[in-house]
Amino acid sequence: MIIPAAALAEPAASLSGFTVGVTADQRRDELAHLLESRGARVVLAPALRIVPIADDAQLRAATRACLDTPPDIVLVNTGIGMRGWLEAAEGWGLAEPLLAVLARAYLVARGPKARAAVRAAGLHEQWSPEGESYEEVADHLRARGLGGLTVAMQLHGESQPEYTEALEQAGARVIEVPVYRWAAPTDAAPLHRLVDLITARLVDAVTFTAAPAVQALLRTAGPGADAVLEALRGDVLAACVGPVTAAPLRRHDVPVITPARARLSALVRTIADELPKRALSLEVAGHSLTLRGHAAIVDGELRPLAPAPMAVLRALATMPGRVLSRAALLHALPRGADEHAVEMAVARLRAGLSAPGVIQTVVKRGYRLPAT
Repeated sequence: MIIPAAALAEPAASLSGFTVGVTADQRRDELAHLLESRGARVVLAPALRIVPIADDAQLRAATRACLDTPPDIVLVNTGIGMRGWLEAAEGWGLAEPLLAVLARAYLVARGPKARAAVRAAGLHEQWSPEGESYEEVADHLRARGLGGLTVAMQLHGESQPEYTEALEQAGARVIEVPVYRWAAPTDAAPLHRLVDLITARLVDAVTFTAAPAVQALLRTAGPGADAVLEALRGDVLAACVGPVTAAPLRRHDVPVITPARARLSALVRTIADELPKRALSLEVAGHSLTLRGHAAIVDGELRPLAPAPMAVLRALATMPGRVLSRAALLHALPRGADEHAVEMAVARLRAGLSAPGVIQTVVKRGYRLPAT
């Protein structure tokens, strides 16, 4: 389908021609819809799933510990965790005493979802970090003084020993409250496919809405994790919903974009602002040419291309005016291709662009984009 210039100028087409991977499980459909409403092609590949542990002995023991020794401070990390804790307490007949304990504590809600869950329970948070980071929480609580105090920390899917230790070193007794766990997706095939797409540069961006999803992606990649990180450091944009989610990638020296506010809609707007800036644009044989992920914009009209023709176009566009041999272009094609596949890709590219003179054949040497 060809998208004309007038449509490309609209927000609904701001991501047309780009492919975005989604690693979220919860709210993945919402995120996919937001991306598709701006024209993106979406690859759904949940990296993790949330497993509630309402009957878990650890959660019940932590709840009893909070009732027996009411915490002075309660750190609510996630909305789903807060709701799950109260639902589990309801099932045990402990909801009212737990709410009473929480109402007397200094409540810290780490982000807007946690804050909403606190208020939905009829409680009120005393403080929330502006940047939603654990470091801000630890600094704030240390500044208040933690000596001799008890802190109940609702975990974000798994234990976070570095933050527990930071609070304990400041003099606090910490009760870890595990409400849910991260588990591998029921079907791992989509995530393996996303790993392959990232390393082949066949997605333009990958979104992350939880820090553990980063580690899950790299674990799935196995020996190919370095290749995934290399792609994310260059051709594939890493987009995270907030700084906490971005932290594991930044530890691997991956540049990350995050929205000013940790919202899915804001994340999509940030991607829509950033990806078009990364597109390569040039003038060729009197035509305006812009390369997006799986499409070219020719004189203002978006023309989707298959992976092989797009790979040839991208290789030629990086060196306009220079002749690339069939053997050189073969390296740009998917694995298993031969020189005949190069000729087929060039033929399909010319047909897809519908722009005479953009792809030139240099007899016995190869192909080029004419320099302007």
